[in-house]
Amino acid sequence: MGTFFQSYTQADFFGKLIFFVLFLLSSLCWVFLIQKIITVKRMKRESKKFQHFAKMHKEKLLNLTTHSRAPFALLYQAFKEKALQILEKNHYFTLNKEDHQNYLSHADMEFLASHIHIAIVKQRGNVEKNLFILATIVTLAPFLGLLGTVWGILITFGELQMGHSISSSSVILGGLSTALTTTVLGLLIAIPALISYSYLKNLSRYFTMEMQGFSHFLLSTIELQYRKADIS
Repeated sequence: MGTFFQSYTQADFFGKLIFFVLFLLSSLCWVFLIQKIITVKRMKRESKKFQHFAKMHKEKLLNLTTHSRAPFALLYQAFKEKALQILEKNHYFTLNKEDHQNYLSHADMEFLASHIHIAIVKQRGNVEKNLFILATIVTLAPFLGLLGTVWGILITFGELQMGHSISSSSVILGGLSTALTTTVLGLLIAIPALISYSYLKNLSRYFTMEMQGFSHFLLSTIELQYRKADIS
């Protein structure tokens, strides 16, 4: 850490600006990463809790009430709203008005499956929200490090052309230090950001698979309760 600070103090104004942006990117990367991991872990924990609650009360699946903002709860709310709308419509258009049992046709089940798929895509978007920040840092940090490298070498050669020796010119030493240190900083920022981005993308993919599994539970449960059997 002392080497980085020494390189920063020896750099010129533009070199210090590059250092500052790299430090800013590093701080942004770690703050975003920690916040995102905490958020996703909380989403998974609350969703597991709601999934258990729904399975415990699957006999009255469409009568559950929840105020949770977990992805599974929001998925259930979207499913419940659309299922009740379809059941109400089917009951209204039933020819035998004395039959108070509501039914869901095969087309209704396909429509519900399509609707819940859209809801899953929306919830996945919420899980991956602002993930582009890490992707941007992965690309930007090495380029800033390369810019510092080129700038430091440019300063060094400029001073050598003016007749200064490497051992006697602090500007030359500062240029070499900037060139090397910014490259290291750029890589030290980009590598954890890349690993974090891949980790969060995989976490999102596995969470999406869990949402799909929960959606199959909702569809199969509601089909058993409201699907009208064909009697020949």
